[in-house]
Amino acid sequence: MQQSRLPDPLSQVIQLLRPRAVFSKGISGAGRWAVRYTEFGQPGFCAVTEGSCRLAVDGEAPVVLEAGDFVLLPATPAFTMSGFEPAQPQLIDSAVASATNEEVRYGRRDGPPDLRQFGGYFLFESPDADLLVSLLPRMIHIRGVARLTRLVRMVGEEAAAENVGRDLILARLVEILLIEALRSVPGKAAEQGLLRGLADPRIAVALRQVHADTERSWTVESLAREAGMSRSAFFDRFLRTVGLRPMEYLLTWRMAVAKDLLRAGSIALDDVARRVGYGSASTFSTAFSRHVGMPPGRFMRIAAMPAPATAMSRASGT
Repeated sequence: MQQSRLPDPLSQVIQLLRPRAVFSKGISGAGRWAVRYTEFGQPGFCAVTEGSCRLAVDGEAPVVLEAGDFVLLPATPAFTMSGFEPAQPQLIDSAVASATNEEVRYGRRDGPPDLRQFGGYFLFESPDADLLVSLLPRMIHIRGVARLTRLVRMVGEEAAAENVGRDLILARLVEILLIEALRSVPGKAAEQGLLRGLADPRIAVALRQVHADTERSWTVESLAREAGMSRSAFFDRFLRTVGLRPMEYLLTWRMAVAKDLLRAGSIALDDVARRVGYGSASTFSTAFSRHVGMPPGRFMRIAAMPAPATAMSRASGT
């Protein structure tokens, strides 16, 4: 009973990532077509609603997408999408393409399409987004989960509207979309990272304890006891599944939480230090400066400055 009340690390990571500024549109293709999108760096997603196509994401094995498939790229590297007839890819600048929400048609212009999909991008507003995204798979391909397709449609409908509360609803929808997508990945099939760690019953106990009690002075030994393992066996298993040593993960999470607290700007430095497991503000400041490259006070001042507008934020009106 007690374990079931512990925080969900996956939900906490997504909340800290702060997904915002949704941009989405319909995409279709027919006949001979191929497009090569440049690296975007922000999270992208698509749901295939009709037909099929090929998708080749840099660094990943090519896949065939079919109706009902969902793809999430947490950091959207360069990728090529095409029909099944040979074609020279058309190079597309992802930043420019994200600035318009008009439906796109590739290949033959007339007649019914061979492919229909609904895709989009959004932003992670977290100051620690790169570090948190590194805990997630580079590419998520899910087949046959109708809830994801419905969610993508809802995101698109809300993004296209100008209704009261639009931004708040979009933020919640994207959080739900991310959680649904990530928890739909078979744990044992996931690459090293948070999902694979949460799929391991022993390692999941340690991860939940870290997220439940960031203030505690955790050690490898104490986490191993929570997992019911010896120190050496726990250390090796944690590294093998999560891809980080236990204390590296603990530091990563503590600094992510600290950045979020500092970004709010309403909590004293002593309280921030205590809430992320440091006995004094000076000890915390030293660790934070080493990890982030600047002291907490400077980080707080920079975080309080208004962020420059991006092509996506201008396009979406946020």
